Amino acid sequence: MTSTAPDVHTPAGIIRLCNAFCDAKALLTAVELDLFTVLNDGPATEDEIRRRLNLHGRGLRDFLHLLAALGLLEKEGEQYRNAAGSGKYLVRDTAGYVGGFLHRANNNLYPAWGKLTDALRTGKPQAVGDYEQVVSNPQVLGQFIRMMDALTQVLGPQLVEAFDWSGHDTVVDVGGCRGNMAAQLVAANPGLTGHVFDLPQMAPFFRDHMADLGLTGRVEFHGGNFFHDPIPAADLVVVGHVLHDFDRDQRKFLVHKACEAVHPGGALVVYDRMLDEEPNHVENLVISLDMLLVSDGGSEYPASEIREHAAEAGFTSFSERPLGDYDTLVVCRKP
Repeated sequence: MTSTAPDVHTPAGIIRLCNAFCDAKALLTAVELDLFTVLNDGPATEDEIRRRLNLHGRGLRDFLHLLAALGLLEKEGEQYRNAAGSGKYLVRDTAGYVGGFLHRANNNLYPAWGKLTDALRTGKPQAVGDYEQVVSNPQVLGQFIRMMDALTQVLGPQLVEAFDWSGHDTVVDVGGCRGNMAAQLVAANPGLTGHVFDLPQMAPFFRDHMADLGLTGRVEFHGGNFFHDPIPAADLVVVGHVLHDFDRDQRKFLVHKACEAVHPGGALVVYDRMLDEEPNHVENLVISLDMLLVSDGGSEYPASEIREHAAEAGFTSFSERPLGDYDTLVVCRKP
């Protein structure tokens, strides 16, 4: 399948871009229905899919054909099967599953984007429920955790390769959720002891996850609020996909606090969907607008901002590089 961006210099291209949300909603709906998990058992006909998903049937053929045209399904004769990417990343309870992010996008981000005009007029978030409500509801919190796992599952192997973890004994992942990233770092580096710092409500999810991974005792959980409680000291302090939740002043506060937790000779390791100095990165600009819609002051930011904050905290050596498809990794070293 060949896919190209719409040519927005033509009326047809502009209308195609206008309808791009329909493509996204088709994918989100397929994940909501768990279609790809159903098809993991083997190819199925339209009627078999209808019965297994308990659907009416009207529109189903067009829906399946659209998913095939988007490269998410393959059609052979009267049967449909998962395409390679769908089979690898959209089948529930498999190692590569990223559906947690898609469920969160469907339930939280998709409705909020329908209120982008209101957000731009008022500067206020439009998503239903703030973070305090998320962590107080175990079901919603579980959905949030699965979203974060989907991101760290993709970025984890890349972060392992992007930084030299040898020569360091301890690492703390600030805002590390249930420890999915810390677990990958520790598993890849046997000499490293891991720590996760996040809200106390994450603790039971963390314990279960470490037990499932066989890492109980190798990664320790510390409950607290990073605006009010000290960050555990370590050789390496990792802050990933956290700072974009907050405004510039709050980011400065958190970077300074994280810098204080770094042992001499250690490093602050920050990754996020950072913005280029020129506004040409569509994906990260979309994520920055996500933060407008779901947070009180958050946005993406340039790597230069992290270097500035860390330099004010006394750090003297800085490096940055791409991480994965969309993230930027900034490493700030403490003398």
